[in-house]
Amino acid sequence: MKHSLWPALLALLAFAQPSRAEGPVVALPTDPTLSRLIAESFAARPELAQSVAVAHAEGERAAQADALPDPMLQIGIQNDGFTSIEVGRMDTSFISFMASQTLPWPGKLGLRKQVAELGTTQAKHAIARARLSTEAEVRRAYWDLLLVRDRLALLDQLTALWQKSSGIARVRYETAGGAQSDMLRAQLELNRLEQRRLGLEAEERARVQAINRLRARPLAEPIVTTAHIGDLPALASFDGAFSEERSLHQSPELATARLGTLRAARSVALAEKSYYPDLTVSAGVMYRGALPPMWLMTIGGPLPLFGKRSRAIAENRAWGDAAEQQVAAVQQVLRWRTEERHGAFSALRKMADIYQQSLLAQSQATAESTLAQYQVGKVSFASVLEANAGFIADQEGYLETIAEAYRILVAQAELSLAATSMPSGVAGGSAAMPGSPAASSGASVNGAPTGDNSSSM
Repeated sequence: MKHSLWPALLALLAFAQPSRAEGPVVALPTDPTLSRLIAESFAARPELAQSVAVAHAEGERAAQADALPDPMLQIGIQNDGFTSIEVGRMDTSFISFMASQTLPWPGKLGLRKQVAELGTTQAKHAIARARLSTEAEVRRAYWDLLLVRDRLALLDQLTALWQKSSGIARVRYETAGGAQSDMLRAQLELNRLEQRRLGLEAEERARVQAINRLRARPLAEPIVTTAHIGDLPALASFDGAFSEERSLHQSPELATARLGTLRAARSVALAEKSYYPDLTVSAGVMYRGALPPMWLMTIGGPLPLFGKRSRAIAENRAWGDAAEQQVAAVQQVLRWRTEERHGAFSALRKMADIYQQSLLAQSQATAESTLAQYQVGKVSFASVLEANAGFIADQEGYLETIAEAYRILVAQAELSLAATSMPSGVAGGSAAMPGSPAASSGASVNGAPTGDNSSSM
């Protein structure tokens, strides 16, 4: 772009950001890495640059809307006969110089400019939408990356538990207190965990590629993270984030729809003025050589004979009705989505509380107790496998619950009109965590346990 365009583009971007007095719909947490990724995406996202360019184009169109039509200049010759030039000898032979200017009926130019300026403002709201969506996509991709890396860490924990259990099984077998099948089962589960690791590493690469695409970087460029899903602020601090009125006040789609009603009203007023003709004033002189010159002046305009104007008024009134219905529809959806997200978020928060207050501690105690009982021969090795897998799966379920709750907060901050996925009872110990009996039965898809919704948005 030319440097002269940058001031206008920066002004458009500033318009698209919520004022400090309003603030964002939801104040989401941000760490230094996430802040950098969002800023880089704002600077490099082609979709955002496109919306800025469209708004700039609309602004240039509005600047032309109240300009008078270009005048017309004509030069001609009128001659009697074909054999010779008769200018100066015949009265009706002359060289003419004509100028004409069309003058729109008073009020038309102002209405045209208002219609065009409303289109410009609508385009600026499209920038706001692009910014909200860009930030939301970066946040989702970043937190999904943190989640998959935390799940890899849990897989390391599970591997360590299997190795410990395998060692105990070997000792019991060598001392004739256990079966060889226990050792073989432990090795089998370790191999299955390696399969799971390959799937999670592929998912991690996909998350990195998604973020790099959003910031226009090489897809394989590494992204170093130090944060963890469990470090995010407590969900209880976001209970007041689901405000219908705030959503209605800051929604770009609703603002655009409301501007559509105003634009239609101005278009109706402009169409009504089409009954009054634009007048064209013309003047000219005719040079006749040795004979006295002649001059001419005319004024004229179109006659509204064919009913187009009434159709234009009806058309724009229909567009106005459509815009009003769009406003009502967007309001309904915004209220619906806000309540829908609030309900889903509340359920997830309560689920997270259960994990924190009792379930995780109980699951850990069960795993430790089962392993101790196996050492003295009171329970089977299958019970050890189930308890260990359940302990890690409960931790994974807790992290997924937090991540899903934050996805809902991102959707609320984005003011998205898309549907929200309802909590499905994010599974803990009952999930087909790799290495558990359920996973051993083959209940997996592409290496991921059935019921795993880590990639849901």
